[in-house]
Amino acid sequence: MVRHRTPGVRPSGGPVPAVAITGTHGYRGKVPGKLMVAGAGALLGVEAVVVAARRGTLLQADTVVRCQAEHLFTTWWIPGVSVKAVRLGWWRLQRCPIGPHWSLVTPVVVAALTETERDRAADHHDVRLP
Repeated sequence: MVRHRTPGVRPSGGPVPAVAITGTHGYRGKVPGKLMVAGAGALLGVEAVVVAARRGTLLQADTVVRCQAEHLFTTWWIPGVSVKAVRLGWWRLQRCPIGPHWSLVTPVVVAALTETERDRAADHHDVRLP
């Protein structure tokens, strides 16, 4: 004879403590590792799409960025990777080669720049390696 058990109820009919129900695989107060990896992957995808829309292409090494002092220059901007800058969400703390100073930089929409601004940005590259 096969007995079917109801979750949360002991065979004798009494309730089972919550700790026994969740065990070591419960989700109470914990974020599963797979969910964290999926969330990080989703954020990486969003960053890649936004940066690609701003620079006009998904696969491009040099990206035109603007610092807080309104300087335009090109840098390597790889979504999800930061070798020579400190990532702070959408912004990156990076050394501006024009100033020279440390500043938050963000990618700019290349199509919105004038030809002169594009040429100036192309003339000023940051350091290739940290």
